[in-house]
Amino acid sequence: MDFAYDARTEELREKLLAFMDAHVYPAETVAEEQRARLASPWDTPPVVEELKAEAKRQGLWNLFLPDAEYGAGLTNLQYAPLAEITGRSPHLAPTALNCAAPDTGNMELLAQFGDEAQKKQWLEPLLAGEIRSAFAMTEPEVASSDATNIETRIRRDGDSYVVDGRKWYISGAMNPDCTIFIVMGKTDPDGADPRRQQSMILVPRDTPGVEVRRAMRVYGYEDHYHGGHAEVVFDGVRVPASHLIGEEGGGFAIAQARLGPGRIHHCMRLIGMAERAVELMCRRAVTRTAFGKTLAQQGVVQNWIADARVTIEQLRLLVLKTAWLMDTVGNRGAHTEIQAIKIATPRAVVDIIDKAVQAHGAGGVSQDFPLAELWAAARTLKLADGPDEVHQRSLARRELKKYL
Repeated sequence: MDFAYDARTEELREKLLAFMDAHVYPAETVAEEQRARLASPWDTPPVVEELKAEAKRQGLWNLFLPDAEYGAGLTNLQYAPLAEITGRSPHLAPTALNCAAPDTGNMELLAQFGDEAQKKQWLEPLLAGEIRSAFAMTEPEVASSDATNIETRIRRDGDSYVVDGRKWYISGAMNPDCTIFIVMGKTDPDGADPRRQQSMILVPRDTPGVEVRRAMRVYGYEDHYHGGHAEVVFDGVRVPASHLIGEEGGGFAIAQARLGPGRIHHCMRLIGMAERAVELMCRRAVTRTAFGKTLAQQGVVQNWIADARVTIEQLRLLVLKTAWLMDTVGNRGAHTEIQAIKIATPRAVVDIIDKAVQAHGAGGVSQDFPLAELWAAARTLKLADGPDEVHQRSLARRELKKYL
């Protein structure tokens, strides 16, 4: 096997690494200072818009979309090392490149399943970075890891659909630039096939009956850069029937198609988060002294660093293999590997970041280093896009089928 990056990937890696050094890392402190002066903590700091303009200028824009009509036309294998680099600054870099969730998944969904009018009205401004979006699926009253549990109703009424339901942890919804929700609900709650009961529909934020009720915290953090995670109520929300995405009963299949690329994107960025944690741990280890020796001379810290390097290399190879399979045999053909990386990557990266926190002592849990927020983000991904246990259950069933 050839593990070398191709010429285009290497060119983009060099440009992106330079962009991170020259623009993104210096902007991290600036963004925090600017946010403290904003009228609302959900407004976008001016430096973020400057980063977006510079990324566009350098051709580092919409790298995640494999369709050249909409994005850079990169394969998953080409995009993987680029997404890893953005994971080193997960709050700024993906947004700067218009490669941040949930917009990425929503753009992929609209590109694949939206009609021409929906693409014109919503996909084009998302691709241009002019608006933001949210994907409203998770509900507080049911186990949303099983999508057949969704209780939100999408009821046909003449030339309209009426949406009623309560969602929470709807990423991006607190951002004032979030102008469109993709809502998953049931159009046929009594249908015989539980996977044909759901549909997806576009709901503009300013539609009467849409209430963004509150921001939900994640381990005490409010994710301002990605627009927060909101509780949203849809109370008699009426939208044109033309806002339905695809056909009635197609929501479950659309959700599965959307989540496949999203899972690998998260894993790519997680590796970048782990790399930054190791870098911070090493820098700390060579500059801090305890009990007469630097931390770098302490055997336990050396073990943490060595184990982290081995783990990162293993994870990267598994993610790259998965990306290659998605390119060659499709998402369905790579189903086992997608589940494997979704299980393995957050679990391992949480441990690596935790060791980096330990090496920093009190500083590791403080706001003076990015480690605490990195840990919270990585730990959350053991739940997001399906809890680990759901993927373990499905993966085990696939393995057992070989012996039945």
